[in-house]
Amino acid sequence: MANHKSAIKRIRQDRKKRLRNKSYKSFIKTMTKKFLREEDPEKKEKLLNELYSVLDRAVTKGILHRNTVARRKRKAALLLKAVKEGTEKS
Repeated sequence: MANHKSAIKRIRQDRKKRLRNKSYKSFIKTMTKKFLREEDPEKKEKLLNELYSVLDRAVTKGILHRNTVARRKRKAALLLKAVKEGTEKS
């Protein structure tokens, strides 16, 4: 256990931040899974915009690194493109 008053406060703050970040990361995973499960290209595109928004907020809040978010956004965009191309050929 920490001995200094400031160290004790820092531990308290870190605990709160860790719980907040954990909750937000869980929300991001849920949004990603919703996006991946959707079959309809129009609904999938709407979910992609929501996912972008959530991921960008995570960068702003310092929860995820910007390169991680960029990688996830690119992967999601490619999946949407593949679904759209698959439906156009049918």
